[in-house]
Amino acid sequence: MTPRKSLLVTFDCPPDRRALIEEAGGGVLECRYLADHPGELRPEDLEADAALAMNLPRDVSQDALRHARWKLLQFVTAGLDHVPFATIPPEVAIAGNSGAFAEPMAEHALAMALALVRELRPRHAALAEGRFLQAEPVGSLRGKTLGVYGFGGIGKAVARLMRPFDIRVHAITRSGRTDAPVDWIATPDRLPELLRAADILLVSAPLSPETEGAIGRDALALMKEDAILLNLARGELIDEAALYDRLRSHPRFKAGLDAWWIEPFRHGRFELHHPFLSLPNVIGSPHNSAAVPGAMDSAIAAAVDNVKAFFAGDPVRGLARRPNPPNPPKA
Repeated sequence: MTPRKSLLVTFDCPPDRRALIEEAGGGVLECRYLADHPGELRPEDLEADAALAMNLPRDVSQDALRHARWKLLQFVTAGLDHVPFATIPPEVAIAGNSGAFAEPMAEHALAMALALVRELRPRHAALAEGRFLQAEPVGSLRGKTLGVYGFGGIGKAVARLMRPFDIRVHAITRSGRTDAPVDWIATPDRLPELLRAADILLVSAPLSPETEGAIGRDALALMKEDAILLNLARGELIDEAALYDRLRSHPRFKAGLDAWWIEPFRHGRFELHHPFLSLPNVIGSPHNSAAVPGAMDSAIAAAVDNVKAFFAGDPVRGLARRPNPPNPPKA
């Protein structure tokens, strides 16, 4: 009999969630929990074949991480921009939970797009002021072009939900290829073409040195006067000041923002440098697009499945490319 692989869960879990993890392990994984080791961590507390993490920098100190000898570090989260890559030994494979939250996030994107195109927020405000704007038309999603910057699991799920509106899908991927149905696809160097065509722009790319600030002042200037921008990824993909200026100076331009520049999960607080939420052409949400009943349990089960696939030699979702270390200073 093949010996079971050990899985160290680094985040605190109530009993029902521990039962879920162990059931998902299917007898292949022997699960241990870092929360069962109170006090200062010792190197032996981290011993395991693999680790399952949520917010690793919060749960394990950088000094302790240097002693990790896991073969795989699997995250429950899809995004890996909060991961301290430089601290984790280079022989440890790192994987995000790619696509695990795509379906609820796609619903959120569709809800935001419909609310913005139908101008639900300003029409609600008008009613509260006693103005009954029944004769003034609102917009429609039908026949529009959805531009997707980052056509992974989330982008594909949003495109599927919007297809019944006879929407055209234009997409950007690193490779310029996809197995999903699209009307146009290209590599990131053709982002300007995507921006010019998009009636709705979905920002769903991972945060990286290549994508940070990709939607800046010049990029926003290429977009249609009445376009809708939806950000379900990371705030840092968009220039905060440039977006605020665009929204203020172009009142027909709209934004649905679920991702922000400074957030509690990564930064310990929520902070804005511009009053986006006072603008009538903005709808905001607290990065909760995936927060529907059962979504976290499903995502944890998917992450555990990925760990099992790794040890079985099967394809693994979301394997990270480690960022290149900075060049050492010249003498």
